[in-house]
Amino acid sequence: MSKKQKVRRPKPRLPKGMRDIEAGEIRAMNAMLEKIRGVYELYGFEPLETPAYEYSDCLGKFLPDQERPNAGVFSFEEDGGDWLSLRYDLTAPLARYVAAHYDALPKPFRRYATGSVWRNEKPGPGRFRQFTQFDADTVGAPTGAADAEMCMMMADVMEAVGIKRGDYVIRVNNRKVLDGLMETIGLDGEEHATTRVNVLRSLDKMDKFPRDQIALLLGKEGRKDESGDFTKGAGLDKEQIATLFIFLDNGKTEKQNALLEEGLGELSDLQDLVRAAGYEEDRIRIDPSVIRGLEYYTGPVFEAEVTFDVKNDKGQVVQFGSVGGGGRYDGLVARFKGVEVPATGMSIGVSRLYTAMQMLAQKDRPDPGPVLVLVMDRERLADYQKMTKILRDAGIRSEMYVGSSGMRAQMKYADKRHAPCVIIQGSDEYEAGEVTIKDLVKGAELSKEIEDNKDWREGRPAQFSVKSDELVEAVRSVLARHEG
Repeated sequence: MSKKQKVRRPKPRLPKGMRDIEAGEIRAMNAMLEKIRGVYELYGFEPLETPAYEYSDCLGKFLPDQERPNAGVFSFEEDGGDWLSLRYDLTAPLARYVAAHYDALPKPFRRYATGSVWRNEKPGPGRFRQFTQFDADTVGAPTGAADAEMCMMMADVMEAVGIKRGDYVIRVNNRKVLDGLMETIGLDGEEHATTRVNVLRSLDKMDKFPRDQIALLLGKEGRKDESGDFTKGAGLDKEQIATLFIFLDNGKTEKQNALLEEGLGELSDLQDLVRAAGYEEDRIRIDPSVIRGLEYYTGPVFEAEVTFDVKNDKGQVVQFGSVGGGGRYDGLVARFKGVEVPATGMSIGVSRLYTAMQMLAQKDRPDPGPVLVLVMDRERLADYQKMTKILRDAGIRSEMYVGSSGMRAQMKYADKRHAPCVIIQGSDEYEAGEVTIKDLVKGAELSKEIEDNKDWREGRPAQFSVKSDELVEAVRSVLARHEG
């Protein structure tokens, strides 16, 4: 006889840097997205949806390396030889859309968009290759009023999702200030363009690395991380690095130039606008240490930072940091049009904002699942289904158990589904015209206080019976008990 061949089955493994998102987080994030959408709509922005991938040449020079289509993005070549790339952010598709429909669009053009973006970068703790952004942009507005509005809207988003004043701040700087600063240390001119980008990307990591590690990235020696990966230094000398750090600490430098002064003037004007609208320093603050590493920013840049303390992977107390940002990018649409088109925008990191909210709320239990109707008698499935329908008609999220297991397994299922309560109707309850409701949340709390099994059996904590026609009212009372 021939030997039976072993069946080869694929391993159920996730791609590196990706993650599965389960029901509780999806619902909570959807609720958060609706609150953000409400703020954008209130400001008069309109939705726009663009494809998940674009022609690689349309994504432009703000990719990590425009000469290599797969550097920083996920790309593939189609039959005709053109390269396509999954979108790196939501701004590049907007620039392509505006350029294609420029004459027909109202100007300024105000749009918001949400969706997944992909980055072909090294994953790490809390750093994924696919994540969701929620953007708002104004194209065709050359004045600082549009930038001030973005900062105010970002502050309103923080409060709309439940982050109170004192737990966040919108920090604002200006790329003209930063570029002027580059001139003061001799990095002006096209020949230093690459170095300027590397310097800004290094400074943009100041919220992640201590200053001595940033100095390595800025200097000539470079930096090796814990995994052994090496990042080449930007090539600055010690005096140049010291000048940068002094300015980032106090906004001052011994040297001045026209670009630096222009940027400082724009910051002063923006501050006047937000203060006139009632946004004080506790909400929107000028901060010379704000660095946005992307090459296309041309004016004000801003970040939404959550300021409460959390513990990192090493147990150290640190601030949570940025959950979004943006700035002015007057040159992006010009790649298509050949003329400068002023634009400014903001982007919220949805997953990161959600994580911040979870830490702030310090939730100790997942979001509730559906009310579960247990099946005690298989011959009465229709009765249980009718009971479930009554709950659903009343707007109560409910399900009937459709498995084949007994009561013990059904209760375990209810726990895994995070059901707030279960509905029980055995033969005794049926004959009495009653249902039994077991409050699982209260039961879990009471179980911590009961040490004796006899007390548990006799007390049956958080379990009560009502008449069948009182089911909806009783379930609502249980749900109301645990709201929030």
